[in-house]
Amino acid sequence: MISRDQILRLIREKVTHPATPRELLRTLGIPREERATFRRLLKGLIASGELVQTRGGRVGLPDKMDLVVGRLETHPSGYGFVIPERAGETPDIYVAAVNVKEAMHGDRVVVRIEHHGQGQRAEGTIIRILERNSATIVGRYDLDDSGLGFVQPFDRRLIMDLHIPSGMSEAAEPGAMVVAEVTRWPTPTRGPIGRVIEVLGDINERGVDTEIIIRKFGIPDEHSHDAVEEARRFGPVTARDLEGRTDFRNIVTVTIDGEHARDFDDAISIERLPNGHYWLGVHIADVSHYVSEGSALDQEGYDRATSVYFPERAVHMFPAELATGVCSLNPRVDRLVQSCLMEIDKLGSVVRYEFHDGVINTAARMTYTDVNAILTEKPPALMDRYRHLVPHFPLMQEVFHILNARRKRRGSIDFDLPEPEVILDEAGVVEAIVEAQRNVAHKLIEEFMLLANETVAGYLEERGMPTLYRVHEEPDVLKVEQFEEFIGGFGQSLGVPPGAVRPRNFQKLLERLRGTPEERPVAFLMLRTMQKARYAPENLGHFGLAADSYTHFTSPIRRYPDLVVHRTLREARRAQLTEERAEELSEDLPEAARHCSEMERRADEAERELIQWKKVRFMADKVGDEFDGHITGVAAFGLFVQLTEHYVEGMVHVSSMADDYYRFLEGSHSLRGENTHKTYRLGDRVRVQVVRVDLERRQIDLGLVDILDAVRADEQRRGPKRSKTRAKHERQRSRPGRRERERKKGSRPRR
Repeated sequence: MISRDQILRLIREKVTHPATPRELLRTLGIPREERATFRRLLKGLIASGELVQTRGGRVGLPDKMDLVVGRLETHPSGYGFVIPERAGETPDIYVAAVNVKEAMHGDRVVVRIEHHGQGQRAEGTIIRILERNSATIVGRYDLDDSGLGFVQPFDRRLIMDLHIPSGMSEAAEPGAMVVAEVTRWPTPTRGPIGRVIEVLGDINERGVDTEIIIRKFGIPDEHSHDAVEEARRFGPVTARDLEGRTDFRNIVTVTIDGEHARDFDDAISIERLPNGHYWLGVHIADVSHYVSEGSALDQEGYDRATSVYFPERAVHMFPAELATGVCSLNPRVDRLVQSCLMEIDKLGSVVRYEFHDGVINTAARMTYTDVNAILTEKPPALMDRYRHLVPHFPLMQEVFHILNARRKRRGSIDFDLPEPEVILDEAGVVEAIVEAQRNVAHKLIEEFMLLANETVAGYLEERGMPTLYRVHEEPDVLKVEQFEEFIGGFGQSLGVPPGAVRPRNFQKLLERLRGTPEERPVAFLMLRTMQKARYAPENLGHFGLAADSYTHFTSPIRRYPDLVVHRTLREARRAQLTEERAEELSEDLPEAARHCSEMERRADEAERELIQWKKVRFMADKVGDEFDGHITGVAAFGLFVQLTEHYVEGMVHVSSMADDYYRFLEGSHSLRGENTHKTYRLGDRVRVQVVRVDLERRQIDLGLVDILDAVRADEQRRGPKRSKTRAKHERQRSRPGRRERERKKGSRPRR
């Protein structure tokens, strides 16, 4: 049976030009009985962008035609960049405003590369829109001078207002935030037209900001009726559910989560074996038992691909009946799990492992705070309350230290940068922004999850089971070269050529800089040097973790790829992989990997934008206040500075640095004064003043206090500014007259 990979290989080997599907059938010699499969796979390859279909119906390889498929990211000024879908295909492609044409931000497009450039970014023209990003736009409804309605998009990257015909406004008041549906897309000569479908209300009302972000990013908020009904049919664990399962209810298992967690999808068990090794159990909610492939729940889970967590509420991948109900490992109730049990030796190696469909009954719902207290402060009341569990936690800590040491020995990179936590008051307003606390309980759970993910990935790869891997590829050589140039300014080096860099080289550098002023800027730039982790149907390893195989197995309630892994793990354990199933997975997994990676990025961007918006509001009454901060980014147009006290980032525009002409030095990530030679570079500590808070653009403008003071002092020395006309007039008035001049000379004035 022919596969996607075979089609691509045959087209590369045998087809010399863009060809029609009929020509491809003939040229590739596809047997008659496989032609229906071929057409279906061809359609999928075109949809995924691995092949491109021209307007004439011919199909070809995009790289052979200087075509790239990707997502358009536009700038408020009109130009944009196309981000290629296929990782490593080519760098982002610049598209001038005139070549964006009728495409809009977020659209999936085909771009033709017009100019490759030498040492510069490629430039291109959008030739086709494959898929619109969204049929809805969130924005502010208003009326123009003639009384015609329009919606100004909240996302400034959508540069066209949406015209709203009379009677299509849903009685929205001018100034209200609304959701509008596009009824006619823009053309080269006309703007888009739409209708209001939902009125969100005043932008300053509580919760409206979250609703705006949810709709801006097109995140499905409510679950479908069919999905909810499916979830409601599931009840308590029955004897039938237990058939063929391993009973772990007689061993001590606990969940350890944050105080405000509502769903618990992982539980831990631990014991010391007679040989001195450790028997660690990671028990994960068996979502795949309830969510079957092709069901309404499955389709909804796939579409969302991930849960999204906002400061005030979460948008769950599955309905609450599942996420916080039968699939949540609540204390003292029977719950179905997939269990990964690992025998760990004194060096942290997994010398034996087992996988089970199991059932557990957790002894307690523990929090990170309580477990940390038991391991450190040992308060009597807490020790007494959990006296039957207390002996297990030091054993967990022991295993954690062993596993962590092993991971460090192999070169795994740990970025120990502080993360902000937004504290809201009862009205939903930001009360404070503090550093999120990560104690030993957080770290041990994280270490156990990492190990389970690795163990599952290695097992699936060893058996050749098609699945989704979590991959993190090696950093781009050019970026490593730039990073090496930057750390050279601190007298540091990775110690190897850029093309031979390994995770251990980065890890050793961080260890050398631990506790020094250079640690923060180096860690920031190191993060930017790395590739982004993503999902892939093939195992490409995980560079950051220095892991040969890695996947996501531990959170199927909130991540769809984990659900895929649970299904493939069960099939591998039961040796159920047929040739037909293998072909089905090989066809479906590439698109699933792309989709899930994209939905993960969407969730991250949405969470980040809402928090930034709340941070900007938090700073609105602090204009004129001064704060300490450090430079987190440097560009030709200015400096990005994060405040030490509030973890809020603002911008120091180069135009406000009026004591000199500053030039951007890309290699050293710095701005340097031409005359003073004063230099501001990544990681430097600075004192800044909040100059302006722009709620409309959701930006904070800062000024460097030393420059502001210098400029003010200079202005005071010069005195108040005056116009040339006024100055000339005053000079004439103050100039001594002829009689005064003569008097000063001692001569008598003429009469």
